[in-house]
Amino acid sequence: MTRCFDLALPHGITLACRAEGRLGAPRVMLLHGFPEAAFVWDEVMALLADRADCLAPNLRGFEGSSAPTEVAAYKARPLVADIAAAIETTGGPLDLLVAHDWGGALAWNLAAAHPGLMKRLLIVNSPHPATFLRELRHNAEQQAASAYMNFLCRPDAARLLAERDYARLWPFFGDAAWLTPALRDRYRQAWHNGGRGLEGALNYYRASPLRPATGPDDALYTLVLPDTVVTVPVPTTVLWGEGDVALRPGLLDGLDSWVPQLQLLREPGATHWVVHERPGRVAEVIAGLL
Repeated sequence: MTRCFDLALPHGITLACRAEGRLGAPRVMLLHGFPEAAFVWDEVMALLADRADCLAPNLRGFEGSSAPTEVAAYKARPLVADIAAAIETTGGPLDLLVAHDWGGALAWNLAAAHPGLMKRLLIVNSPHPATFLRELRHNAEQQAASAYMNFLCRPDAARLLAERDYARLWPFFGDAAWLTPALRDRYRQAWHNGGRGLEGALNYYRASPLRPATGPDDALYTLVLPDTVVTVPVPTTVLWGEGDVALRPGLLDGLDSWVPQLQLLREPGATHWVVHERPGRVAEVIAGLL
């Protein structure tokens, strides 16, 4: 049975959390992406309930969690600080950190900066910052696939996405056979976010320089990511749905340059939404890593 509670962090941020599993079992934290919320991990956590102690927080700005209004509050440093504090507050280093999409962006940074907070890392369809920067600069296919990110940075994006029952947002999921009426209602609840809407979630895009350039003076071209900052010393598994239309296969090329202890698991036929499509497979990989 999923337990829901608010986790107050020492620096004044509160994360609305979902948890399931056996106390005393290996500790697993699961981070969601956009346009998701922590509930996307419910089925995976239920499958692991007898062998893991699972915690899935709603990230800053998402359903029920603190949502500062200033864009600067969604830069990498404060977001990573939230996850580090959540790990420390709930019992210290994890046996496994699992992360998808934007959650993965935070996890890559956390694992590079604070490797002692986890024994292992599992990334699900989330690009490493070094390969993402490279592909956004030089790969036309990835530039086109990521063009939507600039739309999400518009000041009116939240209003446009909410129009006509989120008509612009549902297509993000593609031809999603898993998107049942009940799950659609659950997503509507998360996107409404108690009346706060999508502004906090969209601020992740607004605060990040990692998006397709809009001109020759774009910050993308002057951004420097030193190897010492983005190298991940933690044993890392990457589970990748090969049908991901937003994150192209070039993002995996040369990944082991920054992730020396890398295991790459490709999932043919799965898309960016592999957590919904194949929760059993995701749980199987997690169980194997534990």
